[in-house]
Amino acid sequence: MTENTKIDFIYLSEPDMIKAGVTDMPSCVDTMEEMFGLLYTGDYRMAGPNNDSHGAMITFPDESPFPTMPKPTADRRLMAMPAYLGGNFQTSGVKWYGSNIANREKGLPRSILMMILNDIDTGAPLAYMSANLLSAYRTGAIPGVGARYLARKDSKVIGLLGPGVMGKTTVAAFIAACPEVDTIKVKGRGQKNLDSFIDWVKETFPQVTTIEIVDSVEAVVRDSDLVSYCNSGEVGDPTTYPIVKREWVKPGAFLAMPASCSLDDGMEQKDVRKVLDNTGLYEAWYEEVPKPAHCVIPLVGVRCMDMIAEGKLTHDDIEDLGKIVSGDSPARENDEEIIILSVGGMPVEDVAWATVVYRNALEKGIGVKLNLWDVPVLR
Repeated sequence: MTENTKIDFIYLSEPDMIKAGVTDMPSCVDTMEEMFGLLYTGDYRMAGPNNDSHGAMITFPDESPFPTMPKPTADRRLMAMPAYLGGNFQTSGVKWYGSNIANREKGLPRSILMMILNDIDTGAPLAYMSANLLSAYRTGAIPGVGARYLARKDSKVIGLLGPGVMGKTTVAAFIAACPEVDTIKVKGRGQKNLDSFIDWVKETFPQVTTIEIVDSVEAVVRDSDLVSYCNSGEVGDPTTYPIVKREWVKPGAFLAMPASCSLDDGMEQKDVRKVLDNTGLYEAWYEEVPKPAHCVIPLVGVRCMDMIAEGKLTHDDIEDLGKIVSGDSPARENDEEIIILSVGGMPVEDVAWATVVYRNALEKGIGVKLNLWDVPVLR
């Protein structure tokens, strides 16, 4: 038997990723739907003792004796997010997540992300790729999967808080799932972001005939068929998170929340269906952080974990999107029910979409081939 120890891999820059299809939202929604089926059957692994951890994050103290140590400012994250995904993917990988909200003052995105995709047998690298668009599109695609199963098919109005990257990809996924959308109500912090969002919608979705800038979260929610909060900000005090009040919510509305959000008493009631993108993810988070957990992780699903601990909900009151996608739990059952989906973000999503984009790149000859070694020095 002749040994072949040579290992090459490809580097994919952001322009390469675009050429390889990373911004193809309908395909991304399809990929995430397939991923949820594997998630439900258990053909995956993430970090942590229950294999559902979001990842491992470096944290910084409020006060440090070392003047050069970073402060725990808003969206300050240095984090590794590893996963394995089976099925037709059969790959593993890790996304490295660097984030600081102050990046915007330097003309940079809040987050700067890279992804390494690995052969599951040898562990050898297959690709090293720019991951900002990868991450943004896989995150946005989850509300699209949710909308396929949980939104009214005749949904026409999107209410959006936060017109940034996450807001754009969520809108793209909503429209992929609900093509009758013709109206978007949007609230943002600055005119520059709003102008960019409006220009993007007009260019990308000419079927959207009405774009309305609103000045309150109430206006975002009222009369909207599809609602998403894609805002960023300080974490710690849930009373400062943007709220959803039951009186604002239209019967039959579907809400997908990938960012900080709080619920009023009406929305916390059991007749509002509460769906998590992966129940195990929130259980892992709940074990990892101080309580109440919603003070640390501002997502709706984490609030649900706190509510279970408080006796306001039981585990049976929480639904799992993978179970719904797999057909073992009902999708939308009538046109009146209100359904809210918590979107936590999982490294299996990165691995799934990275694998599809990588295979597209190979097929199209995209990327720069790099050599790790011909023969390793140490073996």
